[in-house]
Amino acid sequence: MTKAQNGAIDIGNGLGAFLQAEGSWGYSNAGLVWDSGEALLVDTLFDRELTARMLSEFRRLAPVDEIGTVVNTHANGDHCWGNGLLPNAEIVATKAAAEEMSQVSPAGMRAFLESFDADDPVARYLDAVFGSFDFDDNEVRLPTRCFDGSLTLDVGTKRVELHSVGPAHTLGDLIVYVRDSGTLFTGDIVFVDSHPIVWAGPVSGWIAACDEILSLDVDLIVPGHGPLAGRRHVEMMREYLCYVEREAFVRHEAGMTIREAARDISLSRFERWGEAERIVANVAAVYRELEGGDQTADYTGLTREMACLAEELGLYGLAALAANPKCGGPQA
Repeated sequence: MTKAQNGAIDIGNGLGAFLQAEGSWGYSNAGLVWDSGEALLVDTLFDRELTARMLSEFRRLAPVDEIGTVVNTHANGDHCWGNGLLPNAEIVATKAAAEEMSQVSPAGMRAFLESFDADDPVARYLDAVFGSFDFDDNEVRLPTRCFDGSLTLDVGTKRVELHSVGPAHTLGDLIVYVRDSGTLFTGDIVFVDSHPIVWAGPVSGWIAACDEILSLDVDLIVPGHGPLAGRRHVEMMREYLCYVEREAFVRHEAGMTIREAARDISLSRFERWGEAERIVANVAAVYRELEGGDQTADYTGLTREMACLAEELGLYGLAALAANPKCGGPQA
């Protein structure tokens, strides 16, 4: 497992990264580009407290008075729900991400967390992975500038390239490339030391996004979660996605349910990665692609299935309950 750093660090040439060593659910990374008194922030964080800490550390790192631009790499709350702390900044995202961001809010997340009975394995799981975050009083700012394809922004004399690579992890993923520094901020197209999660898919789209990254001249990668990375980490992410796609296809052909396939696929090659329960969502994404049609993920159902598998595996300190009736209903 890669050694993780924590907090804001100077990665050189007017670039910074805010890394959260935990790297697990909700503990995402952010980036900063600055030049000639101007600054661009890549992503905000899951709640006000985390975002405020990140901004405070970046202000000590970079000689700028104000961050003028925020780029949200995608719509998941741990990459955009701190936007409200930058009321004067231009918020940039893909059109697909902006639409998705308008559909999910911190208040909705809080209601979802509170919708399960205390003895429900989903409640225990959600408390384990999200219980340390505060979703109250988050003023969400939606994007003020949206685009499709690619967009280049100037930060002082620096050129910052935004490239849409979704749908993949979500419907509207983008990557942020500072070409003259050989540095890439990937959002959640790259996870390090943890299983990725395919919320939207298709998996083939995510593999294509990895191929696009591998075509770039990049020396340093700031992933969406986990420590600083390089080309080999993108190759590992691609390898994982291809493996899951191939193994899920075989089990779909054999008539296995998502639940059966997720437990049958060996993850021994990735045993040191965290969040192994995400295999459920990833298999489900492959099944949706194979079955065609306009199928969207059943987020509640997938969360229940991940909770049950996490409990079986003893993840997050969750002890498996024998014959848990709420994990034994109709199979996904």
